[in-house]
Amino acid sequence: MSEGNGKDVRLMKGNEAFAEAAIRAGMDAYFGYPITPQSEALEYLTREIPKRQGVVVQAESEVAAINMIYGAAGAGARVMTSSSSPGVSLMQEGISYIASAELPCLLVNINRGGPGLGTIQPSQGDYFQSTRGGGHGDYRTPVLAPATVQEMVDFVFEGFRIAEEYRTPTLILADGALGQMMERVELPPEGSLPHEIPSWATTGKTPDRESNVITSLFIEPEKMEKVNEKLQEKYRSMEKEITFEAENVEDADIVVVAYGLSSRISQKAMHMAREKGIRVGSFRPKTLYPFPYEALGKLAETAKSFLVVEMNAGQMVEDVKLAVNGKRPVGFKGRMGGMIPDPDEILAAIENIDN
Repeated sequence: MSEGNGKDVRLMKGNEAFAEAAIRAGMDAYFGYPITPQSEALEYLTREIPKRQGVVVQAESEVAAINMIYGAAGAGARVMTSSSSPGVSLMQEGISYIASAELPCLLVNINRGGPGLGTIQPSQGDYFQSTRGGGHGDYRTPVLAPATVQEMVDFVFEGFRIAEEYRTPTLILADGALGQMMERVELPPEGSLPHEIPSWATTGKTPDRESNVITSLFIEPEKMEKVNEKLQEKYRSMEKEITFEAENVEDADIVVVAYGLSSRISQKAMHMAREKGIRVGSFRPKTLYPFPYEALGKLAETAKSFLVVEMNAGQMVEDVKLAVNGKRPVGFKGRMGGMIPDPDEILAAIENIDN
């Protein structure tokens, strides 16, 4: 639906919204395998791509899909895959190869409850896997954490930009609720993120240059160390991409830290606490890696305590503790296995903090 001002505004499910955003961001190819609760993305792309431009392949497995991403990214294509927790686990070896080969691609993980096959309900249990590399070796992936369906759209464009600027796999980490919920979104126009075949792509030998070689295999330890040093320097340079959202933190005695769906619920609890005269602020990292350590650490100079809310057993809480560096107590409120905390639970946890 187009509004009178020419904007393309629609009511869309999160999975379909990020799929549509990928098309509009100029995605050349998508390789994936269906798994709940993100299967609609593959279904949407299979329906829409034939009407437009691009390639969609339903691979025989997640392992096959990530290796197709590896090959297409090496040829210079703008590529993407999406999956949910167990499927992303199967992709980890390929993601490590892609990181070492310094190839750009966009990955989307719509979290479900675990461990194991688990449940199809929303969770945030993949934080460690996402922010610590997930696979073997010393690599990281930039991680963007949307809290709305609109951010699912926006972060596709941002994710492709980061992936291509730094030549790295980039991850959007959402959850089953964000993938399934419907919200109003404004869609950017198609072609608003230009893309050209990069000079390093394996497009064959031409009269004016030799053929390129892309690999993640470096037998000599001295060479492998140089590769690692280059990667670590690149990851440090990503700190300028850090983004976060803070509300009511200027006078807050308690700062509630949460991301994604948990942050929306926590903000409601914050306002409920404020109505009761408890000075609570909220802090939402939008980038989980690189993590906003410095910004959060500064709040420890004025706030008396912190409460981390997650849909897991306590994962981001470790990064919050690193940021606060022992200056203030850090509490935790979590639900697991696909359970979602409600604002009253979080408010009760806030009221139980002893300042």
